[in-house]
Amino acid sequence: MRKGYWIPHLDVSNPEGFQAYREMADAGHKRFGSRLLVRGGRREVLEGKMRGRNVLREFNSYDEAVAYYHGPDYSRAHPLREPHSVCDFLIVEGHDGPQPAPIGTPPAAGRLKGYWIAHIDVSDVEGYKAYQADVATPFGTFGGRYLIRGGRCEVMEGRMPARTVVVEFPGYEAALACYRSPEYQRSIALRNGHAEANIVAIEAFDPAQ
Repeated sequence: MRKGYWIPHLDVSNPEGFQAYREMADAGHKRFGSRLLVRGGRREVLEGKMRGRNVLREFNSYDEAVAYYHGPDYSRAHPLREPHSVCDFLIVEGHDGPQPAPIGTPPAAGRLKGYWIAHIDVSDVEGYKAYQADVATPFGTFGGRYLIRGGRCEVMEGRMPARTVVVEFPGYEAALACYRSPEYQRSIALRNGHAEANIVAIEAFDPAQ
């Protein structure tokens, strides 16, 4: 079964007021059993724009992720967030198709994984296909693995581009190195003129925080 993912992007105007939301939401997620992949780690906006706070949370399925958003636990927490932040919130279905084939020696695993979260508006579907094929090389070289690649999605709050991709890497350094590599810069050249992207690299959530 494909996983489901929450991807909220937030700008928090009042961290102290926001804390009540965070505590209630975390308690509900703990009871429910969703898995926090990204929150509060090192981050770098690689392309375009992203809000200051980015979260990635995994559910057992897309339908479960949508149902939990509308369910009683999160419905109680949600109003506590709104006075203290602005949020773009997407729920998207995970990828269970082919993965990039490994190329060469994989990068060393970091203590924490790294992720790309990419939101893309495609203006030329046919032209974009060359980019989609080409990224298999940099992703395979740097240990990238798709968690999300298209799939069903629903924008719950705010605005989001039409296409979302999330790639998991062995570490944050590998995620950055992949983007800066000659192989991925070649891929970007193939994408130019066919799509616009907002991409952020983020270190995985550290349970020791």
